[in-house]
Amino acid sequence: MPARVTTIAFEGAKAHRVEAEVQLTSGNVAFVVVGLGDKAVAESRERVRGAFAGMGLSLPGKRIVVNLAPADLPKEGSHYDLPIALALMVVMGVLPQDALDAYVCAGELKLDGRIGAMAGALPAALAASSFGMGLICPEENGREAAWAGDVPILAPRSLIDIINHFKGHAVLSPPLPGEVVAGQATPDLREVKGQEAAKRALEIAAAGGHNLLFVGPPGSGKSMMAQRLPGILPPLTSAELLETSQVWSMAGLLEKGNLTRDRPFRAPHHSASMAALTGGGLRAKPGEVSLAHNGVLFLDELPEYSAQALDSLRAPLETGEVVVARANHHIRYPARVQLVAAMNPCRCGYGGVGKGACGKAPKCLRDYQSRVSGPMMDRIDLQIDVPAVTAADMGLPPPAEGSAEVAARVLAARQIQTERARRLGLTSEQALNATASGSGLEQIAPLDTAAKALLTQAAQRSNLSARGWTRCVRLARTIADLEGSLSGEETPILRRHIAEALVYRRTSPMDAEVPRFSPQNESL
Repeated sequence: MPARVTTIAFEGAKAHRVEAEVQLTSGNVAFVVVGLGDKAVAESRERVRGAFAGMGLSLPGKRIVVNLAPADLPKEGSHYDLPIALALMVVMGVLPQDALDAYVCAGELKLDGRIGAMAGALPAALAASSFGMGLICPEENGREAAWAGDVPILAPRSLIDIINHFKGHAVLSPPLPGEVVAGQATPDLREVKGQEAAKRALEIAAAGGHNLLFVGPPGSGKSMMAQRLPGILPPLTSAELLETSQVWSMAGLLEKGNLTRDRPFRAPHHSASMAALTGGGLRAKPGEVSLAHNGVLFLDELPEYSAQALDSLRAPLETGEVVVARANHHIRYPARVQLVAAMNPCRCGYGGVGKGACGKAPKCLRDYQSRVSGPMMDRIDLQIDVPAVTAADMGLPPPAEGSAEVAARVLAARQIQTERARRLGLTSEQALNATASGSGLEQIAPLDTAAKALLTQAAQRSNLSARGWTRCVRLARTIADLEGSLSGEETPILRRHIAEALVYRRTSPMDAEVPRFSPQNESL
């Protein structure tokens, strides 16, 4: 009679139920694993054989057939070692027949019988909870798996520990969840001198979750301000923390099962490939855009990224998820990020003017900026010119406001958005201004006659796309929320809010032909 042990197969951050069936049959002595497994699954035969030898057990002199069902679901990874070994122990009579009925098992085996760490322990524990079962995972992953809540967790160090537990010789204690730790210290916005317009744009981007682009010469503080964005963002909510931690668990980045409420900040180098940004590889690991889920993806030197890599981000920025296509299935990872980018106006960095300029303007500006496609630029809500910092700016005392004061306004603005979404019955995904769409956007951002007239006139003069129109309205809604955060009341969208939103919305970063707007002068 075959023995069955429940395990899981990962498809992105989602775990599917899999049954590891083991049967001893007559015939030639062999160890066969079937069920659409990859190379790591096929190699589990030798790891199981070595682990048994390390414990002093020998495999039966029969034909051993292992089936990972359903057979048409792709299986990847070494975490099938443990369920195969445990099912084999049940067949051999080492473990009771019903000992493992209430558990999902996953883990890699060492040749001495120890159980090695695995990636994805937290999603595995959550999947076990949805099955109404407990989880047996490696000791190193026990504190991580314990975050799944009221799920029975066993975290043995070796196969011997499992045998002793189920035979009552040494009962395993359930592991405690890891700690909620503080992330790395974030630099303070008070250290940035000058650049008041850019800091205002940074505050608006943080309040509404909008995408942001800084354009300016080297040394103007673009990267410096982007690195201070996490310090003014509100902490992760409990739901966001669980979502983000699942992705990080799949990447094996949760150290000792510790979590943090700081929002992720990922800054990949401009040499990163498309697979590095969006995910992929042999086992379709999450990419940088997924590791930044519910946080910030910072792309410095934006035009230096390959065009293919940049354009691969267009769909995730719109849909909030990334799809890695394979021949026989698709793998989805969440990718709801806030994009912040920085770039020089041209290759020399000075826009063709000033000391160090190449003297090839305006051709060098057009050539350099055309490396970023128009559709990609259309997805960036705020595009800010960052001028060089002058000696007079450097001589000024530190600004009166730092990250703490700005973060308080950002938090108040986000609370206004959350309360408005609750009142209107919107989903959590539509609560943030940057993600509002369709009827949800119409409910949160009605325009009065004057505001609509200004936006219509601007759209006609600057060829604003439909996406650009929507993003302008979202941006104006955030500006109004920041204004309302000072009084504690929701502020309607007025003409001045649309006017300021248009300041930040241009069809290309340095296009002099696009009409410029200002809150003080709202006429074209």
